[in-house]
Parts: sequence; C-alpha cells; structure tokens
Amino acid sequence: MFLKRIELQRDLIPTYKEYPFSIPTIRTLDQLELHNQVTFFVGENGSGKSTLLEAIAEKCGFNTAGGGRNNFYDVHHSESALGEFIRLSWWPKATNGFFLRAESFYNFASHIDELRADDIRAYNAYGGSSLHEQSHGESFMSLFSNRFNGNAIYLLDEPEAALSPQRQLAFLRILHDLVQEGESQFIIATHSPILLGYPNATIYSFDQETINEVKYEETSHYQITRYFLENRERFLRDILEDD
Repeated sequence: MFLKRIELQRDLIPTYKEYPFSIPTIRTLDQLELHNQVTFFVGENGSGKSTLLEAIAEKCGFNTAGGGRNNFYDVHHSESALGEFIRLSWWPKATNGFFLRAESFYNFASHIDELRADDIRAYNAYGGSSLHEQSHGESFMSLFSNRFNGNAIYLLDEPEAALSPQRQLAFLRILHDLVQEGESQFIIATHSPILLGYPNATIYSFDQETINEVKYEETSHYQITRYFLENRERFLRDILEDD
C-alpha cells in the first residue's frame, strides 16, 4: 500500500459557497483513511467522487486530463479545483502510476499517437498500435494490459464506460493479478455493480452529506440492479406506465 490518508486543508479554503466546496461530501470532508489496496468511490453524478479522485491525481503529479507523470498535453478545463486544498499521506511514496479519465480518453489516445515519431519506446508501452485504431473497449483493455504494471498507484474514473460486462470481468482479473503480484493500489470511481463486487475491497459512498464506508450489498448499484433482474416486468411497468 502507498496512499494511506487524504486530508482536507481547511485553513486554505477561502469560501465554502463555491465549487468544489458547494458539494456536501467535499465540504464535510476531514480526512479519509485508505486501508486497502482496492478502494471504490460510489455515488450519484455530482456527488463529488470524481472531483476528489481528480484532486488526488493532481497531487500525485499525474496529468489531470489522463495519463501519468510523463504525459504532457493540454485539455481545456482539465485542471483540478480541489487539488491545492488536500494533503496526501504516503508510506512509502509512490512515484509510478496512472490516472484514467474516461471522458477525455480520446485526447489521451491522440497524445500517444504523437509519441510514435518522437518516443517509440513510450508509444510501444501501450501495445505498439494506435489506441484510435481499436474499439473503445479494446483501447481500454490495451491500456490496462500493457501500461499497467507493479509497484504503482492507479486512479480510474469510470473505467467501465467503454467495457462490456464480459470485459469488466476481464479487467477484474487484470486488477487482481496486479494487486496480488505487483503490489499495486487502485482507487476507482465507478457505477458498475460488477466492478464493485471485487472481493474485500473498501467501498466509500458519496450519496450522503458525508463520505461513508458501506458494504457491497448496501450500495444502490447492487440493490437497483438486483431488483431489476429479479422483478424486470414490475420495475418497467412502474416507471413506464402512466398513473
């Protein structure tokens, strides 16, 4: 394990009325302990999970548009609004890793294509073929299979965005092998009940005013998915039919 604690430096905050401190979970954050190699952030859109993950990426020195320490390219509005207000506690400090931001992955793939002429070794680290010449899901799996290795911290924002259920299961195998063999740490913001099912992971919910640790079966992702699968006709009738 590398990252042990995330702390909000309240003495640096000028106002709680503006973003990102207008988000309840960010405004009430004191410190968040990480005691597992795999940690999930879950919650509705706008709950603050991606905001916190992006801030961690900035403090790690990763490109907040997506990438690692050595990926230099610009994407408009990719900077973190929270990064300067948090402190990370490490043991030991991780210097290797990657931040996956699904919404700007296209820009990252273009950046990797540009490396082909200037740094073929860096280009080949992603599988030796253009990420743009693969399907969205294939490019994600190529990244996971070729770029990810041991002794690193990986911050993933909705990695399931491009993955079919079958590929989500394949990703879980990659994650498991890296955790077991390579001493890697993962912090993942996700809506996927498949990914959340990874054994013995810590799950932090952002759905209340404070960030709370919850069990897998307590997440709305599990509960809604299970109810839908077990009561599909009733569920669809309730939401689709007029009163």
